[in-house]
Amino acid sequence: MPLALLALAIGAFGIGTTEFVIMGLLPEVAGDFGVTVPTAGLLVTGYALGVVIGAPLMTALGTRVPRKRMLMLLMGLFVAGNVLSALAPTLGLMLAGRVVASLAHGAFFGIGAVVAAELVAPQRKAAAIATMFTGLTVANVVGVPLGTWVGQTAGWRATFLGVAALGVLGLLGIARLVPDLPRPEGVRLRHELSAFRNVQVLLAMAMTVLGFGGVFAAVTYIAPMMTEVAGFAPGSVTWLLVLLGLGMVAGNVIGGRFADRALMPMLYVTLGGLALALALFTLTAHDKAAAAVTLTVVGALGFATVPPLQKRVLDQAAGAPTLASAVNIGAFNLGNALAAWLGGLVIAGGLGWTAPNWVGAALAFTALLLALLSGALERRAARRPVAAPGAPTPALAATHG
Repeated sequence: MPLALLALAIGAFGIGTTEFVIMGLLPEVAGDFGVTVPTAGLLVTGYALGVVIGAPLMTALGTRVPRKRMLMLLMGLFVAGNVLSALAPTLGLMLAGRVVASLAHGAFFGIGAVVAAELVAPQRKAAAIATMFTGLTVANVVGVPLGTWVGQTAGWRATFLGVAALGVLGLLGIARLVPDLPRPEGVRLRHELSAFRNVQVLLAMAMTVLGFGGVFAAVTYIAPMMTEVAGFAPGSVTWLLVLLGLGMVAGNVIGGRFADRALMPMLYVTLGGLALALALFTLTAHDKAAAAVTLTVVGALGFATVPPLQKRVLDQAAGAPTLASAVNIGAFNLGNALAAWLGGLVIAGGLGWTAPNWVGAALAFTALLLALLSGALERRAARRPVAAPGAPTPALAATHG
């Protein structure tokens, strides 16, 4: 794999840390600002919605900018947002900082996925995308647990200052290692928008929203679920997040490997398994050992869907992949926002800390149904006969018969 993928993974590491670390710090942030945990959960929802808005917006603005320069600009925006979050005196200003940082997220991964795919042979595209996303998954093994520990011991503001420093490191890595790839000639915003007329692109994005949203329904409120239901001490949240991150790393690697071989069967297995695991999490959350194992499995199955879903969009939007790739990253976060909001609703409705797991199971199962529909449509299109040039259509042939 090209060394440039390391630079993309460094940027992904910083972004992944700031996206997920808030989940382990919701009780501390809520206590500091004097709000409830579901209210503090708006920091998750706000970030996710910022990604949804920022992905197409920033990608569209960057259509005339060389990809390397755009990646550097996005990391600069990411740094500014995290500094604002760290210094915010109110929850509203912290939410604003989260949104600023999130504007860089979707475009970075969307453009980065296209760059990663262009750096390798066609048969290695999913593996290259998975390599970039390794930074995101490793963030859950190292960055998120470390950030949670720092937040619980030195204050959550120190965590976000550290994340800003990671962003600076990512920016320097991109400047040093990513090559100056030429911007494709003749590609305009209108050309990029044409990909959204493909029903398979839209189905893949819907699978992304619902499938990965299922994961976030559970993990957004993982800290109170593990402490209030499973009986873990607050300090145990750190190593539980390590287990979640290890599962994500393993799932990302497996998803990248098998997506290059059997993409749709991989989606069927992972989405079905994810729905089942989330449903079981409602029961296993009451036992420490079972909860820890299930959390790891949810992380693995959830991230095993990321490379195949991203590659599915790139394949179906061939010729104009950049905007579609970025919007699909936004779709991941739209699912996160939807799931965090629905999870907060069922908790606030008095259904308990494990109720978001049922929400997640329902979302993942719906994504599986869409995957089956997408596969059926693809098989039907493949069986459709293609008339040879100059050959009469069946209707014309009948009139001549």
